[in-house]
Amino acid sequence: MPPADAAPRKVDFDLKQSGIYIAFALTIVIFAVLTDGVLLSPQNLSNIIVQQSYILILAIGMVLIIIAGHIDLSVGSVVAAAGALAAVMMVDMDLPWPVAVIATLIFGALVGAWQGYWVAYFGIPAFIVTLAGMLLFRAVTYAILGNQGIGPFPDEIRTLANGFIPGFLGNVGLGAELGGADLFSIIVGLVVIVVMGFLQYRTRVGRIRYSQAVDPMWMFLLKVILPAVIVMFLVVQLARFRNLPWVLVLLALLVVAYTMVTNRAVFGRQIYAVGGNLQAATLSGVKVKSVVFWLFVNMGVLSAVAGLIFAGRLNLAGPTAGNSFELDAIAAAFIGGAAVQGGVGRVIGAITGGLIMGVINNGMGLMGATKPQQVMLVKGLVLLAAVAFDVYSKRRAAGAK
Repeated sequence: MPPADAAPRKVDFDLKQSGIYIAFALTIVIFAVLTDGVLLSPQNLSNIIVQQSYILILAIGMVLIIIAGHIDLSVGSVVAAAGALAAVMMVDMDLPWPVAVIATLIFGALVGAWQGYWVAYFGIPAFIVTLAGMLLFRAVTYAILGNQGIGPFPDEIRTLANGFIPGFLGNVGLGAELGGADLFSIIVGLVVIVVMGFLQYRTRVGRIRYSQAVDPMWMFLLKVILPAVIVMFLVVQLARFRNLPWVLVLLALLVVAYTMVTNRAVFGRQIYAVGGNLQAATLSGVKVKSVVFWLFVNMGVLSAVAGLIFAGRLNLAGPTAGNSFELDAIAAAFIGGAAVQGGVGRVIGAITGGLIMGVINNGMGLMGATKPQQVMLVKGLVLLAAVAFDVYSKRRAAGAK
């Protein structure tokens, strides 16, 4: 066993890093109170995840683009074009759904390569390229669909977007008030908690082994226990309704994969280097153009995935699909802590930012705020506050030096 707290460090509360999670908790508490607890009901939590899933998928790719110092305004149009193409192949051409899905993902990659080439190798600012792409791929969508929608989609696509994992082990009783919950989902939640705790413990052990500073034991336990309680609460609530949504499984896989890329892989470090200091990254041997190019390819693929999910959820590919999705994805990244100048941001932060937007949408809907301008007003103020806080934090840090 390694020595406990071999190199304890002073507790340093980083408001910029922790503020997003505090804001998320406060948002949930406020709307839970205002809706008399309906916000946290099993069915409503499931609705929030399913309804916000495609925005969260886009936010994963968008935060990487923003970290590198760029922006992508075309993702909403690419979502619509990808859904339209998938609908034509599955419904009109009657192709097998796996073939159509692969072709749609390839289409997304080609779209990303097209835009990535102009940004990375031709030197046109991403704002201009993707603004053109927003118009271009919306026109492509209208060319494919006209003014009509195409559907219905195969059951497999609808299940991925709206379906739930079947119960394999039956239900387990949780008491008179909570009723029953799917046992398999609870086991999955416990496994996730154990893995999370083990990874955090292994990181701590590694830091101690190399005589690096670590959090005091009470802080470490808090960082382990609090997320575990939140994850288990969510899993139990979902297990009480209709089980874990398939789209949540997809999101979890994407979050884990992209978190590992950004934290562990060389490519992830290169993304931060490009956004943090372009000249230094170039002098250090980072292939900046290649990094930027593949970031846009990745964004195109994730836009295609979001297009499939959105079309499957509606069971229809429509010409107006994806409107304002790019704004929601960008807002999620910035609210989640991404810096306007690039070089800063995390995948889990973007997911948290997207969930804040989802809770606002859902909570105001439960409160009867049916007018779009009311929701837009609140979301706009939240976004402005997040960016203002980012700018304030940088000025304060610069003044302290």
